[in-house]
Amino acid sequence: MTTPIRSEAQVFSATQSGTQHKAATLNDALVAASAAFAARNPLSARQYEQAVEVMPGGNTRSVLFYEPFPLAMAKGEGCRLWDADGHEYLDFIAEFSAGIYGHSHPQIRRAIDTALDGGLNLSAHNLLESRLAKALCERFASLESVRFTNSGTEANLMMLAVAKAFTGRSKIIVFVGGYHGGVLTFGRGHNAVNVPHEFLYAGYNDLDSVRRLLAENASEVAAILVEPMQGASGCIVGDQDFLTGLRELATAQGVLLLFDEVMTSRLAPGGLQATLGIKPDLTSLGKYIGGGMSFGAFGGRADIMQLFDPRKSHALQHAGTFNNNVMTMAAGFTGLTEIYTPEAARALSARGEALREAVNARFRAAGVALRFIGIGSLMNLQITDKPVRSVRDIDSSLNGFKDLFFFHLIENGIYLARRGYVVLSLPVTDAQTARFEAAVAAFIDRYGYLLPRSPRAAT
Repeated sequence: MTTPIRSEAQVFSATQSGTQHKAATLNDALVAASAAFAARNPLSARQYEQAVEVMPGGNTRSVLFYEPFPLAMAKGEGCRLWDADGHEYLDFIAEFSAGIYGHSHPQIRRAIDTALDGGLNLSAHNLLESRLAKALCERFASLESVRFTNSGTEANLMMLAVAKAFTGRSKIIVFVGGYHGGVLTFGRGHNAVNVPHEFLYAGYNDLDSVRRLLAENASEVAAILVEPMQGASGCIVGDQDFLTGLRELATAQGVLLLFDEVMTSRLAPGGLQATLGIKPDLTSLGKYIGGGMSFGAFGGRADIMQLFDPRKSHALQHAGTFNNNVMTMAAGFTGLTEIYTPEAARALSARGEALREAVNARFRAAGVALRFIGIGSLMNLQITDKPVRSVRDIDSSLNGFKDLFFFHLIENGIYLARRGYVVLSLPVTDAQTARFEAAVAAFIDRYGYLLPRSPRAAT
């Protein structure tokens, strides 16, 4: 039996009763919230115990783990999820941006079923791959030619490889706080699991730091790899002047500008690069473009991409058994041309903007130093009311407030990332965003006495 999502009135009633027993400190509140979470989810706890027996920490995807144990989801439909204990949630994480179509979209499902009728693994070029490639090149103006991979991580790895081959240079400028996949993660700089390229670390939204690195490494830098909005670090938006400056510096120095739009390409019909009016040399794209299936892509200037042309001697090799698998090719084409149309992209971004403005207005009115930052359908809670221009502007010692927010929303039937990351999918309507706003209002009502105050509080 499922537990239904509560209405706005029920959310306020439930959370107001919690204020009768106020915790003395943030830690007390977290202990109580964690205990209540554990008590409500015994079957998820059992599932986790079984996983621990055969997997390190019971986990095979690090971002999904959180204490005291992660929820085990059993089913998804539209913008809803059901966990092992039968609780129903509104899905406000959407597979960390890959699940733009929601769960089991009927048109995507039909496209996959039709593709399967013709055979799963065809061991050859097929009838579907070129039409998806054509749709991508028509959608994203900087793509003159494109190749497919199985993930955004692979796409970024291939972009770096071809950038080095094309320029004959070895060093890559990346940005502290950047995330380009599991082996290209720069949250605070170097990471032990990263591939061993010669990385140079610049500051995000700090064009002078890039100038210095280029001056110190003249004729050695192959590429600048950047997200136009740093997603995994908290939806930190790149300034227009910063990103435009990168384009100008790259051109002047003979360096390739690589845009990682695995996450941000959903924010406008032609990706965030179209909104910015910047044409990168190469771009990487991710799973939502494959209909939510395992997928990645990279492409850009034809003169660079032709290095992979197998008709040429000494062409670069690019393997991948499932690069052109029929399920992804079919789902991706259907999704991009029939569902996530330019009009749908604009509408989803507008809904995200409206939600972020609404909840931030709640925080301002309450005089608390919390706000969501981001663009369109991607946003992240930050415990500050000051500008966030790089990961260094985020005080990790305040993450306990994000934890409390997470437990509160889970209790009220809304599923999101523990770090406060929120993603909208196409099935989310104004009714669902109203429920999210109500849960935020209830969080302020319940825990406002604990939350850091804003010197810019409304009077």
